Amino acid sequence: MRTVEVEKVKYFFIESLPYLRVTLLYVTVSLVIGFMIGAGIVCLRKSRIKILAAIASLYVTVLRCTPSIVLLFLVYYGLPAMLGGRVGDALNRMSPVFFVCITFSLFIGASSSEVIRSAYESLRAGQREAGLSVGMTELQTFWFILLPQMVKRAIPNIGNMIIFLMKEGALAYTIGLRDVLGQAYYLSARSINVYAVDMYLALTLIYWPVSLAIEKLFHILEKKMDPAKARRSLRKLSGGVA
Repeated sequence: MRTVEVEKVKYFFIESLPYLRVTLLYVTVSLVIGFMIGAGIVCLRKSRIKILAAIASLYVTVLRCTPSIVLLFLVYYGLPAMLGGRVGDALNRMSPVFFVCITFSLFIGASSSEVIRSAYESLRAGQREAGLSVGMTELQTFWFILLPQMVKRAIPNIGNMIIFLMKEGALAYTIGLRDVLGQAYYLSARSINVYAVDMYLALTLIYWPVSLAIEKLFHILEKKMDPAKARRSLRKLSGGVA
């Protein structure tokens, strides 16, 4: 049995680490777009139009029950074929990172909608009415009173979603994306995967510290976020009555 070679682990680590920027790119884009989709889904689910609420609920159920690699293949292979024509040809020329961003934006859209909804519903019902009663607009009430508390409650879940994207996004190598894992597999294939164990150890040394750093960062943010500031703002605006 071949033993692990430190030099090979170092080689895979050094050669794959620069491609972390690709991983961070699709994680950031997917998270931003995904939360925008999630916010829209929450609005639809709270809509008085039953058909829209039903469609939004179905979207969340289907996306949360679909394996990420299945959706990735459906988007990468199915979307150009389904649209066809010039649009399909244009999509076939797009970089794999484009399809990865679409795939994980859809996933995060479903997951984030539940995070946003639960954060909103955890707030005391009277806070919105109290903000409006002191002359604040709906937007001001949401921005200064409700949103800080929602973010505080959602921070742990946001951190978990970023780590999820880091790990699940590694599947992007299956459609040819050269991110951290894709680059490592490319290098390993050049040696007919003789140094596969060394490669996986190098990947562990990349993914593990990054995931721990993200977890630590969001733990600090959670402590820094103080929902009491929102309540103090409300009391100040209401002259100490609220």
